[in-house]
Amino acid sequence: MAAAYLRDELTCSICLNIYTYSVTLPCGHSYCRVCIETVMDTQGVRGYSCPECRLTFGEKSELKRNHRLCNIVESFLSAHPGQEKVGIPCTYCFQSPVPASKTCLHCEASLCETHLKVHSKSAEHVLTEPTTSIGNRKCSVHKEILKYYCSEDAVCICVSCRLDGEHKGHQVETLTETSEKKKEKLRNILQKLTSEREEAERRVQNLLELRREEQEKAAGVTDEVTALIRGIREELEALEKRVLSKISRQQEQVLLRVSDLIRQLEIKKEELSRKMGHIEELCNMMDPLAVLQERESDSADYCDAEDGDNEDREKHKTKVHAVGHLDVGLISITLQSGLARIVARIKRQSHVPANILLGIELVSDMLLDVNTAANDVTVSSDMKTVSVSEINQSRPETPERFQHYSQVLSSSSFSSGRHYWEVECSESGGWMVGMAYPSIDRKGDQSEIGYNNKSWGLESWWNNNEYYVIYDREAVPLLHLPSSQRLRIYLDYEAGRLSFYELCDPIRHLHTFTATFTEPLHAIFGVYHGNNWLRI
Repeated sequence: MAAAYLRDELTCSICLNIYTYSVTLPCGHSYCRVCIETVMDTQGVRGYSCPECRLTFGEKSELKRNHRLCNIVESFLSAHPGQEKVGIPCTYCFQSPVPASKTCLHCEASLCETHLKVHSKSAEHVLTEPTTSIGNRKCSVHKEILKYYCSEDAVCICVSCRLDGEHKGHQVETLTETSEKKKEKLRNILQKLTSEREEAERRVQNLLELRREEQEKAAGVTDEVTALIRGIREELEALEKRVLSKISRQQEQVLLRVSDLIRQLEIKKEELSRKMGHIEELCNMMDPLAVLQERESDSADYCDAEDGDNEDREKHKTKVHAVGHLDVGLISITLQSGLARIVARIKRQSHVPANILLGIELVSDMLLDVNTAANDVTVSSDMKTVSVSEINQSRPETPERFQHYSQVLSSSSFSSGRHYWEVECSESGGWMVGMAYPSIDRKGDQSEIGYNNKSWGLESWWNNNEYYVIYDREAVPLLHLPSSQRLRIYLDYEAGRLSFYELCDPIRHLHTFTATFTEPLHAIFGVYHGNNWLRI
């Protein structure tokens, strides 16, 4: 009993629950802060009043927290854990709050299971789920329970509204009928939203799987490339050692021959110095008889030396020439053959990622097919360059020839594999490059590159210096401004990827089309203004 009495004292008169963050008005009454703020917001700007004593305030009062009451509530809840909020309580359970099971709109009272058993079962006593918003369930004019829905005005009405009120004669339905119709619409919407959510979930799963596959693929390729580069580096280091060793050996042989020749010349120098000294002694003698009596053998030696000077000089030149030089040619051949063996080994290795080194083929023999060239373009004699022509070429009109746009196809086509080729472009723009099916139209608007579903193009506009990519008549401008006159086009037929790269430093990716290719693909080239040209 004491707990029930204390709980009554700690109950907010608005929400009928124990205070939550209690605040006190100037009149002394306390409420939950949220509850009183909600009431004051509905009272308007003319004045505010206390819901209990109706004392009015000229302006919205500052709500101050009742610290003592908050402490009492906290202590009470700690000591009586079963006394927490019970939702909407039964109107007739005074001693201790009991959760209500139903609310009677006629009685405007909420009932627990016990009081519900003795409640009137007559039709006028309409039961709903527990609610405190009974006013929303009754007509604001007649204060009767809302039972019908007026389709013309889209409002809920009571019996009096239907029979005698402003809705008399209108198309009305019972609330249950209208509710079921609305539920059916909501079920359809729910079904549609469920399907969309399932589709979104499926796409998320597909993308997650794609992300996982790409991560695994990138990790695998990274490992393979790392191993490849490491192997190349090791072989290059071994080749470097072999070449440097060969250079060292050649240097040692040349220096050895040079040292031997230097030693011979040093001996020759000493012999000549000795002879020169003896001759100088003879030249310095004052006694003619002594000079003349010098041994004839010595004189012969001097004569031999004098006669043999030319022969010795020629022999010396021969020896010097025979010493030789570093054989740069042999070193170059050794280096080149070593590099060639490394490249050959790489191509034979099965672990090398084929899509990086082996499967991408440089198309070096791509030529223009003059039989498809429009009459306002010129094709060079080597079938590599197309340019705008001011003179009609008067080529025969055939089903293969473009009639309305300055375009030409390549003679070769691709139906599998990975390929790339490079194109040099005129700086002024006004050209297009790309790929097309052989079934592309040759007349009319549908024959222009990218303005159909049979061709994909990269375009440079001459008037604003911009790149555009075009497919199926949808042109998308690229963020990158042209910075190079050379492009690389890469085709991966099986993967359905057509990529464009700008050959600047470093190489820059411009755009990649993705598609499922169903026909062979030809390279296609278009030039549209002035002196523009394209060269394979």
